[in-house]
Amino acid sequence: MLPTDVTGADSAGEVLDAVAETWGPAQILVVAAGRNRSAPLERTSDAHWQEMLALNLTSVFQWLRAALPPMASAGWGRAVVVSSIAGKRGFRHLGAYSAAKHGVIGLVRSATLELARTGVTVNAVCPAYVDTDLTARTVDAIVTQAGWTRDEALRHVNGLQPIGRMVTPEEVVAVIATLIDNAALTGQSVHVDGGLVQ
Repeated sequence: MLPTDVTGADSAGEVLDAVAETWGPAQILVVAAGRNRSAPLERTSDAHWQEMLALNLTSVFQWLRAALPPMASAGWGRAVVVSSIAGKRGFRHLGAYSAAKHGVIGLVRSATLELARTGVTVNAVCPAYVDTDLTARTVDAIVTQAGWTRDEALRHVNGLQPIGRMVTPEEVVAVIATLIDNAALTGQSVHVDGGLVQ
């Protein structure tokens, strides 16, 4: 394990160099770091805005910029970025997060066109609410901000997906595995959201 702060300017290069020294150049990259913070637009500070862009967009750019050229030189590679359905539509009080995730989709599409004939694919997965610690913190925020009970907040979050429950981490991983296995899938932003965004 090589723990790192993905927002560090040199972290991508340092980790990928360490991987290459031990195992050879990285062939598969999954960028899954991220977090959200909610605030109405009028109360979104510059610091909040920059924090969301740094973690959710700039770090993705830095990791793709470092990882993709060696993959292209080798003639094979896979990059999958975990975006969000917030990268496909807006959500109240998530302007900074949603803007960053929309940027990720644009970055994936542009990288795809640059690399399409090199044997490298670049894709994104766009989950809705996934049953993780991050979503648990979102539920806590709903309890605090809306004054609901935890059960009420959970029912609300589960009810946002037409399937009536949160997505499981395993369901997201299964889509990532498909994107890695299939060379014809590139430039995609695949919804893993129980039918929320169609």
